[in-house]
Amino acid sequence: MFKNHYFTKTIKATIIAVGLSSVFQTLPASADSLHNVKEGDTFYLLSQKYNVNLAKLISANPDIEATNIYEGLTIKIPDGKITTNSTNGENNLSSKVESDSTLKVLSTEKVVEAWGKSFNYSDTINVKATAYSAAPGENGKWGAVDFYGNPLKLGTIAVDPKVIPMGTKVLVTGHSHPGLPKEAFVATATDQGGAIKGNRIDIFIPGSASSVNAFGYQDVKLYIID
Repeated sequence: MFKNHYFTKTIKATIIAVGLSSVFQTLPASADSLHNVKEGDTFYLLSQKYNVNLAKLISANPDIEATNIYEGLTIKIPDGKITTNSTNGENNLSSKVESDSTLKVLSTEKVVEAWGKSFNYSDTINVKATAYSAAPGENGKWGAVDFYGNPLKLGTIAVDPKVIPMGTKVLVTGHSHPGLPKEAFVATATDQGGAIKGNRIDIFIPGSASSVNAFGYQDVKLYIID
């Protein structure tokens, strides 16, 4: 009787295993991929290129603001497949020469150009910059939110409001960190910190605390943009 019971259990286990194997074989293999942002990329164009639902694409990248996409960012593409009918415009945008990434300052016209975009600026300020992450130990009892209670995201900076008024929009330049767009990125003063006094800013960088700490102390230049 023991042998018969064991035999029955073995048969059931085999059937279940075969059944599960068949199910897994019929499921489509899917995995997120990464896209290195090129000049002109937008969430809409990427959703078309990779045949991904726009809302799903935006949801997969909560730390990237749709209006602040620059070359040098990495965007997660959920279950993406490159389409074969990309428009010529998209292809042209993706193949722009690297020289477009050079930061250009037209001081006489109060214009700064970065990644092919032009920004009018009213003033500049040199500051010492540090960086912080969303780690609980770096954000106190309020958690990973800025001064206004909004979730921290790429483009959030903490400032001394006596030097840089809250809400000021700036183009940050002169920094170096793999978690930030190369050469320049747009940021808004929406956070404060007890240690951020005078010509100091603290830049929020998505990622682990250890990777963000590698930023150290850097001298950066801010362009106050309109």
